[in-house]
Amino acid sequence: MVTHETLAEVATQQSAQELENSLIQMVEEAGAAILAIYETDFDVANKDDDSPLTQADLASHRVLVAGLNKFTPDVPVVSEESELPSYEQRSGWSYYWMIDPLDGTKEFVNRNGEFTVNVALIQGDTPVWGIVGVPVQARVFVGDAKARSASLLEKGQRTQLRGRSMSREQSSLDVVASRSHGGERLETYLDQLGGHFADVKRLPVGSSLKLCVLAEGAADFYPRLGPTSEWDIAAAQAVLVGAGGAVSKFDHSPLQYSKADILNPEFYAVADAAFNWPQLLPDVPA
Repeated sequence: MVTHETLAEVATQQSAQELENSLIQMVEEAGAAILAIYETDFDVANKDDDSPLTQADLASHRVLVAGLNKFTPDVPVVSEESELPSYEQRSGWSYYWMIDPLDGTKEFVNRNGEFTVNVALIQGDTPVWGIVGVPVQARVFVGDAKARSASLLEKGQRTQLRGRSMSREQSSLDVVASRSHGGERLETYLDQLGGHFADVKRLPVGSSLKLCVLAEGAADFYPRLGPTSEWDIAAAQAVLVGAGGAVSKFDHSPLQYSKADILNPEFYAVADAAFNWPQLLPDVPA
């Protein structure tokens, strides 16, 4: 069962269970705001880093920020679609919300449905609770990393999640990979994995949904070679850790948040945190 000890730390106006229900509804409302634009002939602009921006990103941002300010007014909010507070400010926070109102804008623009709404609660340098909504699929993933629990809400049902277990004798590996990023280094790395596993199957998935695919037991491994920001994966990382997985840098140390630089180093995510991955994983291509 999903526990609410983590949310209890920030639930000052509601019970922890009521707060979780409110946050789930908020994410669903943000998803509805996105879908209202998804069905139209929307415009696409470019941000300073040339990444795409649509009115759907901003509509979701407004729903999430308004909801979080209402439900937890004393907890700061960091959003991809607002100015980033200084490191000096962020480093002094015990808890804060980190949100990506629409992760996978390229998937949104391409209309393949693989985009997500992401809300993570950060404690210190770690995502401890997260919620990932998948608007087109009408699915919501919820994860409590501290309690090691995760679940999927779909069609009025709540299903507990657990990632796949690995074994040393396993001959196959299901790998999720980005639809929009990768390139030659990723292809080389996947080829190298073939030296350890006789059958490496690749599953292309967009956005933070890749980590959720691991959490629900549909794949084993996700290597990310290329840039991401903390808000891109914070919520999904909490879901994956809650389901028994992990996210690590390629030196096998934990991925950390609340850094001066909001960009993540390259990392890998696994469905089974208990497996000895360092013994099997090849070096990352230069």
